[in-house]
Amino acid sequence: MSELHKFLFEGLPVRGMLVRLTGSWQEVLARRSASGDAFAPPVRALLGEMAAAGVLMQANLRFNGALILQVFGDGPVKLAVAEVQDDLAFRVTATVLGEVPEAAQLEAMLNVHGKGRCAITLDPKDRLPGQQPYQGVVALHGDRREPLQRLSEVLEHYMLQSEQLDTRLILAANDELAAGLLIQRLPVQGEGNLQGGARNEDMIGLDEAYNRISVLAGTLTREELLTLDASTILRRLFWEEPLRRFEPDTGPRFACRCSRQRVGSMLKGLGREEIDGIITEQGRVEIGCEFCGLKYHFDPVDVGELFTPAHDQPPGSTATH
Repeated sequence: MSELHKFLFEGLPVRGMLVRLTGSWQEVLARRSASGDAFAPPVRALLGEMAAAGVLMQANLRFNGALILQVFGDGPVKLAVAEVQDDLAFRVTATVLGEVPEAAQLEAMLNVHGKGRCAITLDPKDRLPGQQPYQGVVALHGDRREPLQRLSEVLEHYMLQSEQLDTRLILAANDELAAGLLIQRLPVQGEGNLQGGARNEDMIGLDEAYNRISVLAGTLTREELLTLDASTILRRLFWEEPLRRFEPDTGPRFACRCSRQRVGSMLKGLGREEIDGIITEQGRVEIGCEFCGLKYHFDPVDVGELFTPAHDQPPGSTATH
């Protein structure tokens, strides 16, 4: 069961979350493996970290829509994507062109020539006419132009630039578990703002309570994050802090939005002539979902029904509308 644990430090301007994606993450990898499109181990680890980070960021923002985390660059991994809906349903995929070394890190996969980017898009569920999704983009390097070696560093840099909030993020993933710990300084609110006091950006790096808790969080190792349960992790890290935990949320889960109807609509958009050409050459059209690996097949009869108007189809037709 996948879990999301939320907590705060009473009397201190600091909150946190810990996510553990177990069965849902294993399902993602099992589907990819069954489709014959399994990713190399470093790519699987990157996608697992992105899934955990996406869930943490979506739960932190509580955004009514989809949060889409993308990392793209100039290495063998051209694009990696994690999409998380407001109910914490997630899916991930990657476009890989070339061999990924067994122990490749973020720079070797995406930032070989320093052109890698990270984009976070917020796409509202009920978008108004003319409304565009919000997107923020940061380079895969820090303020000193030094390459960022881990996804967690990239996202910490993003939060600092976009939200002016100190954030510590610890991420890890293997083939059994994708997990993440987020610690964040709370924004200045209430009386501080009304009196013209410190602003969020004015407090960057200056809050002693956050700095102390961030240092404690930074002692969490990858192995500990992947092997210890949530209660043990929080107790070991913050046993001297006034930690208040909430009931865990079992909402995070894998869910793909692909369907035969969506694929059929995409094929119709390509046009009858092109699809007939594929049928002539291959005998059928095969489309695989890049997120879940599920393959959809359309034979000549399916294609004929696809391009036949609904009112012209005979009773009992199995055409996709």
